[in-house]
Amino acid sequence: MKSSRRGDVDPFIVMDVMEEARSLEAAGRSVIHMEVGQPGTPAPAAARAALSRAMAAGPLGYTVALGLPELRAGIAQLYRRWYGVDLDPARVVVTSGSSAAFLLAFTALFDAGDRVALGEPGYPSYRQILRALSLQPVGIATRLENRLQPVPADLEGVDMDGLIVASPGNPTGTMLDHAALAALIAHCAARGISFVSDEIYHGLHYGARAVSALEITDEAYVINSFSKYFSMTGWRVGWMVVPPDHVRKVERLAQNMFICPPHASQIVALAALDCIDELEANRAIYAQNRQLMLEGLPQAGFAKIAPPDGAFYVYADVSELTGDSLAFAREILHGAGVAVTPGVDFDPVRGRQSLRFSYARGTADIVEGLARLRGYMAARGVAGGNARG
Repeated sequence: MKSSRRGDVDPFIVMDVMEEARSLEAAGRSVIHMEVGQPGTPAPAAARAALSRAMAAGPLGYTVALGLPELRAGIAQLYRRWYGVDLDPARVVVTSGSSAAFLLAFTALFDAGDRVALGEPGYPSYRQILRALSLQPVGIATRLENRLQPVPADLEGVDMDGLIVASPGNPTGTMLDHAALAALIAHCAARGISFVSDEIYHGLHYGARAVSALEITDEAYVINSFSKYFSMTGWRVGWMVVPPDHVRKVERLAQNMFICPPHASQIVALAALDCIDELEANRAIYAQNRQLMLEGLPQAGFAKIAPPDGAFYVYADVSELTGDSLAFAREILHGAGVAVTPGVDFDPVRGRQSLRFSYARGTADIVEGLARLRGYMAARGVAGGNARG
C-alpha cells in the first residue's frame, strides 16, 4: 500500500531508549531512568481526589472543543499569579498535551512549505511535527556564549516564516531573560515572522523565574502543559494562549482534529492549579537533585556541564569521551544500568558529542544513578578525568 512521505520522520530517540530500558527491566535488570523528562511524582493528591468525586457524580462526556470554561479561567488566573498578566480566558485553548498544541499552532500559523526556525539543540519533536505537516524546519546553531539560546544575530539572513523558542530549554535548562526574549520577539515582529513560545517548563526554576512571552506581547502563540510542573505527563492535558483574532480558527481546527481534550484530565488539571504546596515541594526535590547532579556528574567524568536555570536536565559535552553519543548512551545503559539520552536527539550535528541527563525522578534514584555512573566510568578509566573511549 502506498504511504505518504509525511510519515517519513525520524524516531523520537528518547522513547527508543525508554523502550530498550523497559526491555532490560522485563529481563530482570535494574535500570535508573535519567533519559525521560517525566516527574517521579504523581498528579497532586487533591487533584486525583477531585477526579474520584467527579466520576462518582456522573458520566464524563465530551467537553467543548476549547476546554472546560472553568479550567480556561483557572489558567488565565495562573498568568496573573505567576506573571502579573491580565489574560482573557477566551484566549486560552486547552489541548491534549502540549503535543496537540504544537499541531494546532503549526497548522493555524503556517502553510505547506513554510520555513520554521528553531534553536539547536532543541526539543526533537518540533522538527518531526513540522515535517509531518509538510513544513520545513530550519535549525539555528546556538552558541555557548549565549547559553545555547538563539539571539537575533543568529537569525539575520535566515529565510523563515516562524520561530519557536523554549525557555527553559530542553535539553539545556537555560532560560531567556526579559530583554533577550523581547529582542527575539521584536526581531520577528519587524519581519512578519510568527512567534511561538514553548513555556512547558515554567514553574521549574532555581533562581529567577522564567519570563512569559505574554509579558511582552499578545501577538504570539504561547504553549504550556500540565505535564512537568504539575506532574501530569500521562494525563495528556496542556494549553496554549493565542491572539484574540486567532481563537475561532484554532477552535475550528480543534473541533475537527480532537473534538475535545480528555474530560477526566481536565478535571484533574483544574484541581491541580490550587495544589501549590505539593507542587512547590516537588520543585524543592528537583532543586536538591540538581545540586546532586552538578556535584556528581563531574565526579563520574562528565565535567563539561553548565548549571541549568530551570527544567530538570543537565546537558553535557562528552566530545572528549565519544564521537557517537547514540552508541555511548547504549553502552551506558547496558554497562551501568543507567538510561540517558544521546544528544543527537536534540541536535542532528553537534549532538553526536553530547548527552542529556534528567533529574526528574526521586532523589534516591538520582543518588543511585550517579553511583552507578561513577563506578562504570571508573572501570572505563575516565572517572573524574577526560580520557577518550
